[in-house]
Amino acid sequence: MNKSELKPACVFEQFAKINQIPRPSKREEKIIEYLKKFGEERGLETEVDETGNVIIRKGATPGYEKKKTVILQSHMDMVCEKLVDIDFDFDNDPIQTYVDGEWMKAKGTTLGADDGIGCAIEMAILDSNDIEHGPLECVFTRDEETGLTGAEGMKPGFMTGDMLINLDSEDEGQIFVSCAGGRNTTATFRFEKEDAPAGLFFMKASLKGLVGGHSGDDINKKRGNALKIVARFLYLVQEKYGLRLASYNAGKLHNAIPRDGVAIFGVPAEVKENVKADWNVFAAEVEEEYHVTEKSMQFALESAESEKVLPLETSTRLIRALQAVDNGVFAMCQDEALAWMVETSNNVASVETADTAVTIVSSQRSNVMSALDNQAATIKALFQLAGAEVVQGDGYPAWKMNPDSKLTAIVVEKYKELFGKEPKVLGIHAGLECGLFSEKYPNLDMVSFGPTLRGVHSPDERLHIPTVQMVWDHLLAILKSIPE
Repeated sequence: MNKSELKPACVFEQFAKINQIPRPSKREEKIIEYLKKFGEERGLETEVDETGNVIIRKGATPGYEKKKTVILQSHMDMVCEKLVDIDFDFDNDPIQTYVDGEWMKAKGTTLGADDGIGCAIEMAILDSNDIEHGPLECVFTRDEETGLTGAEGMKPGFMTGDMLINLDSEDEGQIFVSCAGGRNTTATFRFEKEDAPAGLFFMKASLKGLVGGHSGDDINKKRGNALKIVARFLYLVQEKYGLRLASYNAGKLHNAIPRDGVAIFGVPAEVKENVKADWNVFAAEVEEEYHVTEKSMQFALESAESEKVLPLETSTRLIRALQAVDNGVFAMCQDEALAWMVETSNNVASVETADTAVTIVSSQRSNVMSALDNQAATIKALFQLAGAEVVQGDGYPAWKMNPDSKLTAIVVEKYKELFGKEPKVLGIHAGLECGLFSEKYPNLDMVSFGPTLRGVHSPDERLHIPTVQMVWDHLLAILKSIPE
């Protein structure tokens, strides 16, 4: 399959145009302007709110004027991750896509199908003249990936529709009707660096090549967290020989599982060969531990230049905290029908060393708000015990399932008619903007679905091309069936 054969062509044409426009989270000015111009050039009512969300309204086609107004919603920003050795500027360079069999991928970077493909579907409908539908509101929110701030900043009344279809899910055939709430915890260790004691031999321990992925949707897939793995080795060396930490950097984004990490530390010169031997054993053990999910791990230990170091007490407490902090799945759902789904989790997302501080960011999620509060309190308490300054955001709410949803019934019925099988109606262990919409618009009937994506939030992100046509056909059938 080549790009000229992609179907539906109208959707992939819009996606190609979107990927020419830089749109990192919090820096969406170029795509906001593009969407505004897109709507205005087609004579459609277009509005940008004070937060930067864009809404484009399109009237009903003849015979559908009395239908309820449907909101189609996706987010305009994308996670900007690249391979370590790729030279790429997300603020200026277009995403370079290619087709590999039935998958669309990007060259060394995230693809931006999360959620560019949702935006492209909306834009294809806005651009069409032959699709039957009632009144539409196409909404494009900003900054979903780093805090849902577009949805959070949206004021009640910006959207006026009765039903909302969120196009930000990643498994075709799965209809999502609830999502997890989430909160971020930032722990900061402050210090003044000092000269390294005499007699230390400095080393740089690095790990790269991990799969990474979405910190909610992929948290139960037994993938390695590079930040936690390197921290394990630092703790091992600290306990056996003592060490002086110069720097530790791993991970970048609160909603991505860290794929790489680098620590620089000094050990007494007389034990350097022991540390090297321990590293080789450690690497082999970790490779065996993750032999199914992490087939491309790359461990490296090399000598480094002598550097200033953190105070001994600070680095000791820091390393102990990173060893102790909970990471991964904390609890599965108690309801029998959802027993397969993660309820509560934590992702230790990033550690960054500056001249006078080390900052650690972690992300807690749960579909049960009391459990989310407890998990966030647990992480906070651990870092407080370690002597860090701890700040937690307000987070975002969970979206509770509506058992009487008329929209869900229509979505399921049309799926069965089109494809001759039942879709799965599920909750998701990830944050969707539907959670915030449910607070601002409590009577809004909502579902979420989308084409199949894999490797989101990593350079391995890919879009399963045939599922785009399936989602397109499904969505058009739903729009024709909306009640008056």
